[in-house]
Amino acid sequence: MSYKVKLEIFQGPMDLLLFLIKKEKIDIYDIPIASITQQYVEYIELMKMLDLEIAGEFLVMAATLVHIKSKMLLPQDEEVEAEEEDPREDLVQRLLEYKKFKEASEQLQEMYHKQKNVFLRSGTYEDNKIVLDDGTEYLEASLFDLITSFRKVLKSVSKETFHKVLKNSFSVSDKIHEIYHLLKESSRVYFFNLFQEAASKDEIIVTFLAVLELIKMREILIVQKDFFSDIEIVRNPELVKK
Repeated sequence: MSYKVKLEIFQGPMDLLLFLIKKEKIDIYDIPIASITQQYVEYIELMKMLDLEIAGEFLVMAATLVHIKSKMLLPQDEEVEAEEEDPREDLVQRLLEYKKFKEASEQLQEMYHKQKNVFLRSGTYEDNKIVLDDGTEYLEASLFDLITSFRKVLKSVSKETFHKVLKNSFSVSDKIHEIYHLLKESSRVYFFNLFQEAASKDEIIVTFLAVLELIKMREILIVQKDFFSDIEIVRNPELVKK
C-alpha cells in the first residue's frame, strides 16, 4: 500500500480523546485511563495501517497516556497517595480548556452559517445540519466517527476474506469512480454497504482510501442521523447546486 492520504481537516489528539470520552459516556473528571489508552492506541494503529499521515502530537499524547497509566498502576503508600495529586489532573484540565475553546469555535461557525444562509435553499447547511434537496436533515459526522465505522467493517469481515491475497485489479481511482456511480443511482449510500462485495483486505482498505480522498476533494460528505449512528455518504450539496 503506497497510497498516502493527507487530510488537512483531520482533527488532533485532544479531539480524539474527547470523541472517545463522549462515545463511551465517560465522566471527564474520572477517566478510566487504562481503557482510554487502549482505545486511543488502537485508533493510532488503525491510522498507521491506512498509511495516514499522523502528526507527531498524536504520538506525544499516546506516550502521555501510557505514562499516566503506568503511574496509576504503581503501588503507592496510602499516606503518600493522599498527598499527591491525581496523575490525570493535568490531562483533565487540558481537556476541559480545549473543550471550552472548541465549543466557542463551533458557536462562531454556527453564527457564520446562519449569516451565510439568510436566504435558505434546499441542499445546504442550516444550524450545523446538512439539509438535502429532499428536505432530509443530517449531522455531519467527524472523521473519528468514520474510523469507528471502519473498525466495525474490519471486525465484520471473515478471516478468509481478511487474509485473502489477490492480484490488485483495482485502484483508489477505480473505487472513486465506483462511489460516484453509486451516488448517481442513489442520493445516499450507507458506508457499510461499500464493503459488502470486497474480496480481500486490500480492497477494503483501497475503498476506504477512496472515501477519504473524496472527502479531501469535498466531493462527498459523511453524515449520520444522530450522534454515533450509522454513517451515510452523500454528494456535497454545495457542489450539487452548481
